[in-house]
Amino acid sequence: MKTHLYLLLLAAGISAAPQMSSMAELLTLLQQMYESMTKDIQNLRIETPDNIHDVNCINTIFEGTEQLKTNPAMKKFSVFFQKFERLKQSLTPSLAKEGRCDTERRNATIFIEKLMTFIRKASKNAR
Repeated sequence: MKTHLYLLLLAAGISAAPQMSSMAELLTLLQQMYESMTKDIQNLRIETPDNIHDVNCINTIFEGTEQLKTNPAMKKFSVFFQKFERLKQSLTPSLAKEGRCDTERRNATIFIEKLMTFIRKASKNAR
């Protein structure tokens, strides 16, 4: 399972290699988003994968990001969502049919932490 995720992220990374600066920018924007969420104590709860490295959970990550995007406090981060959409498009064709993903409804800051881990992993595999 981990090998499949590695190959998936590697393929996505190769196709996204010219946008490595975009990955760094995504992480910077996510850090700002995280700080914004911790200051404005939000009650937003998002389905968050228990294991961010599970290939079966990639769509859950995408769905959680869409939920985050619809939060009015996130309008100032529209650039992040536009850039993330490009990453999502590069990953989507590589996705096989997903299996079961164990999730838990957690607060938005925990989801953002896991999203940062996901993007870091994708950027490492692209190098």
